[in-house]
Amino acid sequence: MRIAFVHDWLTGMRGGEKVLDVLCERFPDAEVFTLVHTPGSVSPTIERLQPHTSFLQRLPLVAKYYRQCLPLFPTAIEQFSFDEFDLVMSVSHCCAKSIVRPGRVPHVCYCLTPMRYAWDQFDAYFGPKRLGTVGSRLMRPVMARMARWDRETANRADRYVAISHYVAGRIRRYYNREAIVVYPPVDTEFFHPDDTVATRQALVVSALVPYKRIDVAIDACRLAGVPLTIVGDGPERARLARAAGPDVRFLGSVSNETIRELYRRSAVTLLPGEEDFGIAPLEAQACGRPVVALGRGGALETVAPEVSGALVDDLDPRAFADAIAAAFDRRFDVAAIRAHAERFSRARFADEMSALIQEACHAEAPAAVGGA
Repeated sequence: MRIAFVHDWLTGMRGGEKVLDVLCERFPDAEVFTLVHTPGSVSPTIERLQPHTSFLQRLPLVAKYYRQCLPLFPTAIEQFSFDEFDLVMSVSHCCAKSIVRPGRVPHVCYCLTPMRYAWDQFDAYFGPKRLGTVGSRLMRPVMARMARWDRETANRADRYVAISHYVAGRIRRYYNREAIVVYPPVDTEFFHPDDTVATRQALVVSALVPYKRIDVAIDACRLAGVPLTIVGDGPERARLARAAGPDVRFLGSVSNETIRELYRRSAVTLLPGEEDFGIAPLEAQACGRPVVALGRGGALETVAPEVSGALVDDLDPRAFADAIAAAFDRRFDVAAIRAHAERFSRARFADEMSALIQEACHAEAPAAVGGA
């Protein structure tokens, strides 16, 4: 059985890449397709398969500026050929779900989210505060066109699998498609408790992009008088660093071993943005540490209030500061937090996705799909 995995771009090990890593481990003979690949940026399991890239890979400095190529993504993703495969699985948060494949080849989309910036988060990415009035005005018709294309190509996948019930709702709203839910994998074998004693400090592990709302975490920790460590990088780093005080450390990208040690040493991990799922908070819980998260989106499915953390009703620094203080005062049961996280293990994900792939391969061949 020849399987193709399609990912939007491979430039680091974020949540979507961790999904792909498990799939490539379970199906080591599969082939990987992506718009842009930065060699060495993803796991050896993925690198070993030597991902196929699009024409965008040949553009100068594309590894750094691939996001600026957004208007070219529809053309690039449609150029791949899947004639020789028995199944295509896209892992999509942008355009991978819009591949073109022969009608006899089933296509299952593991949807991380419908394209955020084309639908409900334009202002966060391309609003006047980000690009200026003129730049924002120029981007609006571009993203409106992307949204139309995104909706028009929604039926190129035979089946949608969502990372959370929250994302399944977004798929229903924007694509008018139903989706089952398979939670993403958390490496609960690597992330586990030890005898490290947590100190009175907070941690954020996140890409530094607008919708993550890292600014709320910074303001909340200042109000609570708590040191904050931020792991991750992205276009927001310079702006956030300018607004942060001396008790905020920016570590950038660090090793998984360092992240694990930070989870163990931090009394609480913060999730201030509305996430589609959120891997980092579950990694923290796998290490036996509680999470303070915004009570919206995927956090409603991954954080168990009073067992593994707390949910904050309002996106307000003062509310987060109060929740942080309360978490410090509460005696959480490390074993109970760990048990909650183990429900999201890599083995569970691999088994559920393997069953879906086998089912799709043996189902009746889908109708021909060649365009929108």
